[in-house]
Amino acid sequence: MRFEVTILGSNSAIPAHGRFPTSQILNASERLYLIDCGEGVQWRLQDCDIKKSKINQIFISHLHGDHIYGLIGLLNSMSLSKRTSPITIFSPKGLEEIIQVQLKYAGTVFSFPLTFYELETNKNQLIFEDEVLNAYTIPLRHRIPTCGFLFIEKPRPLNIDPDKIEKFNIPVEKIIEIKNGADFITQNGKLIANAALTFPPVSPRSYAFCSDTAYDTSIISIVEGVNLLYHESTFLHELQDLAKETMHSTTIEAATIAKKAKVGQLILGHYSSRYQDLSPLLEEAQKVFSNTVLGVEGKTISVEEKRRKIQDS
Repeated sequence: MRFEVTILGSNSAIPAHGRFPTSQILNASERLYLIDCGEGVQWRLQDCDIKKSKINQIFISHLHGDHIYGLIGLLNSMSLSKRTSPITIFSPKGLEEIIQVQLKYAGTVFSFPLTFYELETNKNQLIFEDEVLNAYTIPLRHRIPTCGFLFIEKPRPLNIDPDKIEKFNIPVEKIIEIKNGADFITQNGKLIANAALTFPPVSPRSYAFCSDTAYDTSIISIVEGVNLLYHESTFLHELQDLAKETMHSTTIEAATIAKKAKVGQLILGHYSSRYQDLSPLLEEAQKVFSNTVLGVEGKTISVEEKRRKIQDS
């Protein structure tokens, strides 16, 4: 099953050098979650052959234009396509008003139900769950209320050994119980321990999206150990003072968070338009955290399934 992030937009503030403002898609077991929605998102969805009709939840980190200016166009296109299934948008306070004003003066009524879930950006809390994953907020430090998002797959049940089903003549109705951790008693009364019947499931995978933010070590405890961390890296470290002034981060700061949090892999993004060539940003970050990649348009970063160790089952 897939767990992967596709970068739709990677630039800060404005489109530049073939890069669009921030937007990403998380594909978790073929469920698509849109994260931020900067200008040009519809083109990038087409370029990446991602169907907008499969998006049911949209997560918006903050209300700066480079993170929301693609939203009204996307929603309008969904309506023009006669979509009927609902959309839920998670965002800081104010986005519903922004969208409703545009609809009011355009005389537009969407063809689908649209629900807004207002976020408390200063709290780390569960905001959404479905059969596949849980989503939490990550408080961030920026010029306006901002939060990141932590997505964690739900644990899967144990895998039963097919050979043991035949060996112990396990009836179908007992299989679900065993996959949920139960032992099994044979027809002659012998107890077979669950560990002798099952394999550990794959480990839940995780993705942390840290949008626009000043360097803030308080998030380390929230993102610690995640498989993938996206952390904005607007500037090279020589512009640390500018980063501090604008409440953004440098490559070194993003890499330091990744290193201290012991994450699996770091994705850079939200690049200043002053950089046409991104290789210096990557090289600088990799000096601190070697498993760093550039988030660039169309790039997909996957997390492979890994089976838990026996002692973790």
